[in-house]
Amino acid sequence: MSIIEVSGISKEYKISDHKGGLIGYINHIFNPKYKKFTAVNNISFKINQGEIVGYLGENGAGKSTTIKMLSGLLTPTNGIIKVNGIVPYKNRIQNNFQIGAVFGQKTQLWWDLPVFESFKLIGNLYKMTQKDYEKNLNWIVEKLELKELLNKQVRNLSLGEKMKCEIAATFLHKPKVVYLDEPTIGLDVLVKENIRNFIKEYNKEFNTTIILTTHDVKDVEELCDRIILIDKGKIIYDGNINSFRSKYSNNDFLTIFKKETISFINKIKLDGIEVAEESKNYIKIKFNQDKISIIEIIEKFKKYYTILNVETNEAKMEEILKEIYRGNIDVD
Repeated sequence: MSIIEVSGISKEYKISDHKGGLIGYINHIFNPKYKKFTAVNNISFKINQGEIVGYLGENGAGKSTTIKMLSGLLTPTNGIIKVNGIVPYKNRIQNNFQIGAVFGQKTQLWWDLPVFESFKLIGNLYKMTQKDYEKNLNWIVEKLELKELLNKQVRNLSLGEKMKCEIAATFLHKPKVVYLDEPTIGLDVLVKENIRNFIKEYNKEFNTTIILTTHDVKDVEELCDRIILIDKGKIIYDGNINSFRSKYSNNDFLTIFKKETISFINKIKLDGIEVAEESKNYIKIKFNQDKISIIEIIEKFKKYYTILNVETNEAKMEEILKEIYRGNIDVD
């Protein structure tokens, strides 16, 4: 059952179009000219209850604009949005009670208060009963390991501690839909792992729908079965993450461990391969599996090197996305 329905939405902005300098500004005052900028261009998708979906794209692709329309902060120029049957920008208060959001480094905690006082205020804002508040808070505190932080002032939290508390505040009122914008940016490995595990457990326990925007591909790989890829305001892929890898990964990686420390790589001429990395002990090669086989590569390298071992790896999702953003892979 779809909890989010997006049908043909677009968002256009008017941008001042004038020449620079004092004369340009004066002319604009008396004869203003504008041009249109389309941030989101006629996109449609549905998300079922309980899905965790990665919403991906380069900076400026239209991700944040989409999320702001879904959360009711922006009104689309065209199209229809429904979140659990509610039109967000028409019924903002009603919509706010059923969603949660983390937007980058913007805080929803009170800077000078201890963490638990911020949580109390949030519980009151969402009109939670004392029983529900305590039950939800205890569950979240345990999973996110927040017990030692509850009496700390928010201003005294480290970045990782603060983000865990932001996540807790977002999920405290048991929202049906949560929007997470870069929830692990700048965090250390252990904090990232803790937050990812919490999101997975919360989703499993409460069937919460989550849309995740991030540039950390590991977040997507660990949390999402489905991704929506947006570029220049248009959706260019919507589907299963494993199908995405299979469809757009024409390159694999082969690491050749060698005895010789001298490089003979300039003497090796093979179509369909590219040296990704070279050191004294190994050479990492990116190759197109449709053009050349591993056996052919090894046979050629054996003429110049004593090969000690080889390892193969499929292209990582991060590499595929980079090639798409560079325009080297056409996504249809």
